[in-house]
Amino acid sequence: MRKVFDAVHRYVRESDMFLFVTCLFCTVYGIILISSATRVYDSGRLLAVQIAAVIIGIALYVLTSLIDIDIIADKYKLLFIVGAAVICTLFIWGQEGDTGNRAWLRFFGIGIQPAEIVKILFIVIIARMISVRRDRRTLNSVGSIFQLMFVFGVYFALLLISSSDLGSALVYAFILIVMMFMGGVYLRWFALGGAALAAAAPLIWSFMLSEKQKLRILVLFDPSVDPTGLDTMWQANQSKLAISSGGFLGKGLFRGRMTQSDLIPQQHTDFIFSAAGEELGFVGCITIIALLLILVARCLYVGVKSNNTLGLLVCSGVAATLIFQTLENVGMCLGLTPVIGLTLPLFSYGGSSVVSIYILMGLVSGIKMRPRPSRLRNM
Repeated sequence: MRKVFDAVHRYVRESDMFLFVTCLFCTVYGIILISSATRVYDSGRLLAVQIAAVIIGIALYVLTSLIDIDIIADKYKLLFIVGAAVICTLFIWGQEGDTGNRAWLRFFGIGIQPAEIVKILFIVIIARMISVRRDRRTLNSVGSIFQLMFVFGVYFALLLISSSDLGSALVYAFILIVMMFMGGVYLRWFALGGAALAAAAPLIWSFMLSEKQKLRILVLFDPSVDPTGLDTMWQANQSKLAISSGGFLGKGLFRGRMTQSDLIPQQHTDFIFSAAGEELGFVGCITIIALLLILVARCLYVGVKSNNTLGLLVCSGVAATLIFQTLENVGMCLGLTPVIGLTLPLFSYGGSSVVSIYILMGLVSGIKMRPRPSRLRNM
């Protein structure tokens, strides 16, 4: 018993408890919002699923933080193959979720989103590839850039073709950009990549996006796409009404007229921010953003303090995930970005999302526990 107590005490002392406690604050806050957003039509099943996902996430956070990231990263080629295989399961067993994307696997009524799982592998793979090439001073060679783009291109294409999940695919793109920048890739490569993207945009638009996805993008620039606001912009318009009606302090938890009338489709997932805006007002929304910014800052702080490139890049990839999903989710709730089905990290309902974020945070905590790579510890 004494050994168990000592092990727990050592873990608490060495792991990133600040990061862990902040994650707990976010998930508890999210559970409260979900309970309000689903109160009028759910008997508590969704809430039970979310709580179960949080418990699993916490367990995996602890387990992941105990794993040496250097050992896992060394198997990056195997991780790449496993990730591609996991996404390919959507071709056979993929099912549509609430967003209409064929992005889910379902077993005994439990939904799993492969893109969330593979995102973890993607961050580790890219971090390993960049760190090794940076150490060898070959990062900015044509071959290195091609290899990075190949890994990303395979995952990006598989996600779009298998599931039409544009939201998840864009998260991968943002992760890659941030990690390449933090790794020291020359700006000219970003300029060249931007030019290539511009050249490929017509093909992506014509062959890789569904009609619904095109309309959700076009409506932001051309109101005539949905002149009445009752079609493509319906969810965003309802969300904006709810947020604006909340004022500074909100109408009170479980007292929002729109939240408690189920007037905003998928409010417990993609539009949980609108529930906070209506019932908890500006203060509630700012609290959410502040908590997520604290997580981002903490990830970057741990990465910088890690004293090794792999740790910095993994932490940067985790931070990039939080930044993109937060900006996109809040943006679509305010009608500023397309509605592409991305959850608000740790706040929205979604077991796969919550579990994957806790695993990513576990990686960051593990990097804090092991500030130097294993091959350098005895030097």
